[in-house]
Amino acid sequence: MSEPSSVLVVGASAAGLATVESLRRGGYRGTVTVVGEEEHAPYDRPPLSKQVLSGNWESDRSRLRTESALVETGAEFVLADPAVRLDPADRTVHTASGRTLRAEAVVLATGLRPKRLPGRDAAGVHVLRTLDDSLRLRAELSRARNVVVVGDGVLGSEIAATARDMESDVTLVGPQAAPMADQLGPRVAGMLGELHAERGVRLRSRAGVEALQADHGRVTGVRLETGETLPADAVVVAIGAAPATDWLADSGLRLDDGVVCDSRCRAAAGVYAVGDVARWHHEGLDQSMRLENRTNATEQARAVAANLLGADRPYAPVPHFWTDQFDAKIQVHGVPHPESEVTVVEGDPAERRFVARYARRGAPVAVLGWNRPKQVRARRQEVVETFSVPALEPS
Repeated sequence: MSEPSSVLVVGASAAGLATVESLRRGGYRGTVTVVGEEEHAPYDRPPLSKQVLSGNWESDRSRLRTESALVETGAEFVLADPAVRLDPADRTVHTASGRTLRAEAVVLATGLRPKRLPGRDAAGVHVLRTLDDSLRLRAELSRARNVVVVGDGVLGSEIAATARDMESDVTLVGPQAAPMADQLGPRVAGMLGELHAERGVRLRSRAGVEALQADHGRVTGVRLETGETLPADAVVVAIGAAPATDWLADSGLRLDDGVVCDSRCRAAAGVYAVGDVARWHHEGLDQSMRLENRTNATEQARAVAANLLGADRPYAPVPHFWTDQFDAKIQVHGVPHPESEVTVVEGDPAERRFVARYARRGAPVAVLGWNRPKQVRARRQEVVETFSVPALEPS
């Protein structure tokens, strides 16, 4: 594909903005338009469950760029006007307001939509995906006494930690044996559960939710499948999210837990996907993959921008994510599997300062640092080969 004369980015997200900036850094001088569903300029999502939610940051601090920096990109930002339809053949996007936007290349960066529970319309029931969600929840937590967080993945665990630091009584409910067990494996997740319990979070592990209870339109509790009812003034539903692809249902693109792409993150001729919404073929692992983390949003955007400019390179990253909960900073390079063999290679878990290596069938698949950011970064190289694209045999 030759360099396009115009690029349309659908999604004013971190991935969308990184695409724009990467194009400009690569020397692209064509027309760039960014369409966003929200009224806000691009902002960072990780602080929404921590610094913004706690009130330590005002909302403006989560902005990724100042207004002047956005102007300097030379891109037109069309905000508060979500895309509702895509015609891939002529790369045309239709928006809710009736706009019709065409470009030689389209980059899809629409992210995720949070999953919800029945009874979500009751006052006091929240999800956390957007800046406005975070601000609404922050106001709720300032007056709530009993908070129940449903979902014990990374987002639910972070919200529970932040709410507890705000002195709410917090119960964390989820299907796993410990918080983030699917992401960290039983050993490290068990330690995270111990930390939450020490800080006063009540854990209801391996628990399913049957229903939310309400009275006069306001949530009053969470009924578990065991029959137990947890009293609640506020409920946060963090049971995962689904790729925001509903608007693409009639596009003809292949949709399967995301926009399905090749190893170049290309969904169709002139159509690419980046960030949480993209499911692409990782050539190093020879498998389809979709990642929901901030690091991937930036790295994948850089890869797509390079390919738009003619690089034609596969995107084969070493996945990386982090989470901050209470005084624990956990960083992971690679993909830990719950059944991996875990070996502590530096530090002492008893002191909650250590690095662990995860291996499957003898091959390292991840390294994890608990309050050891420099040391775990230094060991990232140990897992690079696992994710590398095999070199081509000489012809």
